Amino acid sequence: MNDTQQLETIRSLTLSQIEEIRADPKPTYWLDGQRVHWQEYVESLQATVDWCDQKILAQELFEIRSRGV
Repeated sequence: MNDTQQLETIRSLTLSQIEEIRADPKPTYWLDGQRVHWQEYVESLQATVDWCDQKILAQELFEIRSRGV
């Protein structure tokens, strides 16, 4: 598995998690003194998707055109 495939897998799995959470949203609650805030968790998952998108775009082929003076 190359880097691009790995990034696409991470992106796909993260999007699946976001979809599951949004399909059955839960309220914010406290568990053993720790706050579980689902919206913040979804935002962190979205940041992961955005990061993967940036890395995938950076790995795509590109062409630089220049002219000598």
